[in-house]
Amino acid sequence: MKMKYILPKIGAIMVVIIALASCEEDFSNIDTNIIDQNFNTELDESRTVIAYSKKVPAVQTNGLPVYQLGTYNDPVYGKTTANLLAQVTLADNDIDPDFGQCTVLDSVVLYLPFFSESTVDGEETTYTLDSIFGNQPINISLFESNLFLRDFDPNSNFEEFQKYYSDEGPAFKDQTVSGGVNSLNYTIENFVPSNEPHTILVTELDDQGAETKANQELPPGIRVKLPVPFFEEKIIANGGSLALLNNNNFREFFRGIYFEVTSTSENGNLFLFDLSGSDSEVLNNARISLFYTFKSLTGNETCEDEGLDEFEGDVNLLFNGISVNVFEDDIPAEIETALASADVNEGEETLYVRGGEGALTIIELFGPDADNNGVADELEDLRDRGWLINEANLIFYVDQDKVDGGSSEPERLIIYDTKNSRRLIDFDFDLTSNAEPLDAITEHLGRLERGSDGNGDFYKIRITSHLSDIINNDSINVPLGLIVSQNVTEPAFQSLRSELIPRPGISIEDAPVSSVIAPQGTVLFGNKTNNTSKRLKLQIFYTEPE
Repeated sequence: MKMKYILPKIGAIMVVIIALASCEEDFSNIDTNIIDQNFNTELDESRTVIAYSKKVPAVQTNGLPVYQLGTYNDPVYGKTTANLLAQVTLADNDIDPDFGQCTVLDSVVLYLPFFSESTVDGEETTYTLDSIFGNQPINISLFESNLFLRDFDPNSNFEEFQKYYSDEGPAFKDQTVSGGVNSLNYTIENFVPSNEPHTILVTELDDQGAETKANQELPPGIRVKLPVPFFEEKIIANGGSLALLNNNNFREFFRGIYFEVTSTSENGNLFLFDLSGSDSEVLNNARISLFYTFKSLTGNETCEDEGLDEFEGDVNLLFNGISVNVFEDDIPAEIETALASADVNEGEETLYVRGGEGALTIIELFGPDADNNGVADELEDLRDRGWLINEANLIFYVDQDKVDGGSSEPERLIIYDTKNSRRLIDFDFDLTSNAEPLDAITEHLGRLERGSDGNGDFYKIRITSHLSDIINNDSINVPLGLIVSQNVTEPAFQSLRSELIPRPGISIEDAPVSSVIAPQGTVLFGNKTNNTSKRLKLQIFYTEPE
């Protein structure tokens, strides 16, 4: 019965054997044996690579997978402050709330969870924080916003989503409400992220259906009490009104909260966090919780009467509307000058890469097109040779004289097709795609290789399939972009407010979303550095046909 499954396998094996025998006849025997394969390969590093860096314009920062808040002082790129404008919405089961009678708002609690990993040892749970940069105090001020964040762009006849950009901070601040007795104005002073969890008291039902109180642990994050008078006037006093009837009305009525960060020193801290979540019952969702008590009156009773039963209630505001990060950068003048005056024809000695509204390195392969036929002369030569590309790499060495090593160095860079705003085909063939983000796609986008001292040495970016398509399948030789990535598995791109045009013929309209959420930066050796051992080169391991 199994023979019908075995025979096709035998046939497939025979096809592979015949194909391998054909390969041995078709390809010349080259003496070097660099890669462990069934045939020998040659290494070519002579092809032209031009690389230079440019400042990233303001970038779209709504619709991000995660958001930033805080101040980060990069050892190279200076101080960056990330502020946030966020809409709040009523949780699904809190729309059109009935607050009861004789309602008293007892407390209002903001919770923004950090990214963390938990380890359980017996009855004790410890947390390790992730995506936290810096450990010095900052102040986080909260203001009510009067700016309505739209879903759709009126300039597109409401057919396209509205885009908001990283440079809109001043306009957002101008639309905040800063006066009034019951204004939101509140500052979390001297805030430093902690890995300590929060213990809260929750109501649970026992086996008989009776309510009981129990302690529950929330993962680490910001958890602070906000001013009661503001929310009493804004939310509780409007129970039963049209403002709370649905979330369309509510978003118009309560337009958002602006989080503004300041620090008393050049240093501070910055953290990434997830604002998504549509279920108020999930305790570790970012939210604002209003806890209140109320009574149920019958007949001629009044709120002042004694002996009336008192009940507890809560309503949750979630951050699942529109949110926008805005950045304030203080990039050193010498780097600003270097980015503005980069040699786009010959390339540069030094390359700058940084996330956020940072720095992008552009890479052009194979040099000029002297005969003006639309194809670089070196590429024409390679196509004529018909090489079988076994492996192709770009290796970017860290300029350790310009970079503070250790934890301030970004672990991952991402390379992409700047013309079409998409990842390279090598991404889709990477067998590590199911790993955790820090270790995913490492065949294509190698992690930072560190020396014995813990400092960064180089990043190896494998572009084998991309280069093979250019040489053997006549794919277009597009300019490539290299930038810092916080999570290389994120597929989306965000729009730039204005096109980045480093030279005629190149127009870059988007940046990877994973770079927008990356606060770090590094400095690399370029193709013109005098340090020849660390100069940027294109490595091509190939087999040449007879």
